[in-house]
Amino acid sequence: MGLLTFKGGIHPDDGKSLAKDQPITDVLPQGNLVYPLSQHIGAPATAVVKKGDHVLKGQKIAEAGGFVSAPVYASVSGTVKAIEKHLNPTGSNVDCIVIENDGEYNEVEYAAGKSLEEMSREDVLQAIGEAGIVGMGGAGFPTRVKLSPKEPDKIEYIIANCAECEPYITADYRRMLENTEELVSGMRVVLSLFEGAKGIFGVEDNKPDCIAKLKEATKDEPRMEVKALQTKYPQGAERQLIYALTKRAINSTMLPADAGCIVDNVETLIGIHHAVIDGRPLTERIVTVSGDAVEKPGNFKVLLGTCQQELIEAAGGFKKEPKKVISGGPMMGFAMITLDTPVTKTSSAILAFQKDTVEECTSTPCINCGRCVEICPSRIIPSRLADYAERHDEETFTAQNGLECVECGSCSYVCPAKRPLKQSIGSMRKIALANKKKK
Repeated sequence: MGLLTFKGGIHPDDGKSLAKDQPITDVLPQGNLVYPLSQHIGAPATAVVKKGDHVLKGQKIAEAGGFVSAPVYASVSGTVKAIEKHLNPTGSNVDCIVIENDGEYNEVEYAAGKSLEEMSREDVLQAIGEAGIVGMGGAGFPTRVKLSPKEPDKIEYIIANCAECEPYITADYRRMLENTEELVSGMRVVLSLFEGAKGIFGVEDNKPDCIAKLKEATKDEPRMEVKALQTKYPQGAERQLIYALTKRAINSTMLPADAGCIVDNVETLIGIHHAVIDGRPLTERIVTVSGDAVEKPGNFKVLLGTCQQELIEAAGGFKKEPKKVISGGPMMGFAMITLDTPVTKTSSAILAFQKDTVEECTSTPCINCGRCVEICPSRIIPSRLADYAERHDEETFTAQNGLECVECGSCSYVCPAKRPLKQSIGSMRKIALANKKKK
C-alpha cells in the first residue's frame, strides 16, 4: 500500500536539519511578560486583574470573553505592571496584560482532579476550556468549542496532525520524540469524549523515528492507529490531512465535523493532557528558532508572554543580521517588523534568514504555464483568481471558487513569473469572507 496523500502539493527544501536534532531546552524569561488578550479565534479574553496586583504562576489573569474565546494564565509570578496595547507577532496593536517577573516562579496550588475514568464528558470539556487550550498549530481556535460538535455521535475519527509539513519547524517533531506518552494521553482524553471514534496519528514518512515511537506507545491502544503520510507540502493542512487519512473531502462551507472528523495539533493534544490529567492551565509551549541567520538553531520550551528577542538570544543570537524574520513557517507565517513581541499560544517558530527571497523577486506577466493549477491542493486556478483579485472583481472571484483557497502558498512557490498569487488571492478572500458574513 502506498503512502497516504492528496492531489497536488510541492516539495520545498524543508530546512529541518538545522534544528531537528536539537533536544527541547528550557528558556526562562529575563524581562517583563506580555500577554495579549486575544491569542485565539473569537472574542478577546477579559482581564480579571488590575495594575499593581500580585499574581502567581498558573493564576488566571483573563477570563474567556464569550463562548468562542479562551482564558489566559500568568506563566510567572510577579506584579501586574500595566494593561495596555502592545504589538503582537502579526504586527497588530492589541490589548495586553504586562507582568513584571519577580524571578521566583511561585505557583498556585492546583486542585487534585479526578481520574479520567471518573470524569463526565462535561467535566473533560470544562477542564479543557478552563485551561485555555486552543489550536496551537497556528489557527488558535478554542479547543473546547472544537470538541463540542452538534452531533458528537457522528464523529468517527480523531486525527492527530503530526505532519509538521512547514519547512524549518521541528517543534512537533521533538514533542513526538520526547513527550510521546503525553501526546498519546491527550489522544486518549479526546477519545473519551467520542465513544465511536478512532484515533489516528498522521505522520509524514520523513519522521520514521516518530512513527516507530508512536506505534510502540499505541500498541496496546485498540482505538488508536499510526499512519504514514507522504512527505509533501501542505500535507498538514486540515482539508488535505483529512482527505489523505480518510478519503473524505470537505470544502470552505464545511467543518471537519461534517465529515465525521476532528483534527488536533501535537502541541494541542499535549496541552489537553496537562489540562485534564494534571489539572494545569496552558502557560508554555515549544518554539523552534531556526534559519540560516541564527547562530544555534534549536527547539525551546518557552513560557507564554516571553519576548521573542530573548528566544533569539537563547539560540546564540544572529550570526549575520537577517533580511527577514518570520513568525511561524516560511510558507504560511508572517514577516515580523520587530522582535519586541511576545510568544503567544500560536507561536510555533521564529525563523531568521540572511536573504529576503521574496523581496529580491521581480514579478512578470503570467506565461500560462499551468504549474499553479497542477500543484494546487484545492484544485482551483490560482492564476485566474489572482487576476480577479487584482481587478477587485469579487463576484467572479467567488463564482470561480476563490473561497476554496487554503492560502498555502504553493502557487506562489512554483510560479516562474514570480507573481504574488497567494497574497493577491488571500487579500480578496478575506474581503469576500467579510462581505459574506455581513450578508
